[in-house]
Amino acid sequence: YDGETTLNYSGPKPPYDHLKVENSYSWMKAPRWRGHAMETGPLARVLMLYASGHEPTKELAGSVLQQLDLPLEAMFSTMGRTAARTLESKLIADQMMGWLDNLMANIKVGDLSVHNEEKWDPSTWPREARGVGFTEAPRGSLAHWVVIKDGKIDNYQAVVPTTWNAGPRDAKGQPGAYEAALMDNHQLLIAKQPLEIQRTIHSFDPCIACAVHVMDPKGEELIKIKVS
Repeated sequence: YDGETTLNYSGPKPPYDHLKVENSYSWMKAPRWRGHAMETGPLARVLMLYASGHEPTKELAGSVLQQLDLPLEAMFSTMGRTAARTLESKLIADQMMGWLDNLMANIKVGDLSVHNEEKWDPSTWPREARGVGFTEAPRGSLAHWVVIKDGKIDNYQAVVPTTWNAGPRDAKGQPGAYEAALMDNHQLLIAKQPLEIQRTIHSFDPCIACAVHVMDPKGEELIKIKVS
């Protein structure tokens, strides 16, 4: 709730050949779960379903791995991350008819509700309020925190899927998922065209707009917009 972005960049300034990770080098937060760096997204969800014994997932993933003649451990890779996104799409599609049947059953008995309207109207809000929302987006785990004062947003913070995956090293030296995925000595077919590195990052479906900040050379914000 009290998170704040301070424009005090002290990282490397281009041009440079190598990134020194001992110092600050990213605008991203470094979220941790019980002190550990985590990967979020389709691969994490598919593997959790597999490990929990979810039969449709075990059957589908097992079939794909069998056709490729690969062990389950092969899922921990660029290929596995891309495959998991496809597998999850089929798993969800297979469930959609059941969800539609449940919705239609609710409608038939007069349940037409689609959301909780209790706190939707700002006129019902207290003078000061805090709220937090968690969901599992296609890209991964998503959480937003908001502080409201006098009917207006006083502070807003978000830890989005890419925050988890693209986060930098923490105080313990633990790398985020992107960085960890590139630490296995990627074999490059053409060294001057490292497409393999690009493919690995693409497999996370990155979205780093939340880590982009625009400022002048002195570190000052270029524009501030007030919406009334």
